[in-house]
Amino acid sequence: MTEKPMTPGSGLPKRRARDALLEAASRRFYADGLARTGIDTITAEAGVAKKSLYNNFSSKADLVAAYLAARHEEWMGLYRTRMEVTTSPRERVLAVFDAYADHADLAYQRGFRGCGLLNAAAELPAGDPGRTAVRRHKEEVEALISQHVAELLPHSPERAHSIARHLAFLLEGSMARAGLEGNDHCIQEARQIAAALIGAL
Repeated sequence: MTEKPMTPGSGLPKRRARDALLEAASRRFYADGLARTGIDTITAEAGVAKKSLYNNFSSKADLVAAYLAARHEEWMGLYRTRMEVTTSPRERVLAVFDAYADHADLAYQRGFRGCGLLNAAAELPAGDPGRTAVRRHKEEVEALISQHVAELLPHSPERAHSIARHLAFLLEGSMARAGLEGNDHCIQEARQIAAALIGAL
């Protein structure tokens, strides 16, 4: 059976419509910010009717939540890809930095502007569930670093935790600067610092 071509607003199958809306929202939220991106902009870019958005997301806040979850999964995918070629705890620590650099090197419509999760959190009020989601992501990244550093220092858990915390702050600081500069140079420099730190363990 030949699938009929769809025109904007003609009713994409629900899963395709949801994916199209989330992809459009992801592009616009990252390029323009949450507040500056309206529902009309998202539905126009996705090529669906406004009704389709509310058939898939209960509100803009629900769409933002889906966007944050998608960005988390996107980064986890980059990290897992990097992990596939690691052969040592040191390489696994550096894989986290490499995944951040890979994130910076993705193709963006208006260039790289830093961590999309932190950018979103900066627009959300204190107590917003979105900020909690971003915090959980950052805590998970730090936990990954901590896990890999612990492999290097199995008999010094407190020292391993302290070093992992140091590396997590180094990573986040480099990402913030990288977002301002629009490239991965600061992340690469941070990776070199991290390599020197763990190379001495």
